[in-house]
Amino acid sequence: MATSPNNGCAHTDQIQDVTPSAQGCEDCLKTGDGWVHLRMCMICGHVGCCDSSKNKHATAHYRETGHPIVRSAEAGEDWMWCFEDQVML
Repeated sequence: MATSPNNGCAHTDQIQDVTPSAQGCEDCLKTGDGWVHLRMCMICGHVGCCDSSKNKHATAHYRETGHPIVRSAEAGEDWMWCFEDQVML
């Protein structure tokens, strides 16, 4: 696995200019569940709930699609996380 100077993440070249798929966790909205925090996939724009939420839809989206990078979708936060390399960007 090649790494880059981006905190050890080799996947930053996959980041796209995305639009959020929903105003909340896309999957929780469908089932009527709630969430703690939101994460947005930087490859396709899917909005999912964080691992502190009961359904962990952001991680489930990564496992289903292999899309490695999410961004916090919380106001005032601008960090990203690479699931594959387990590093903060």
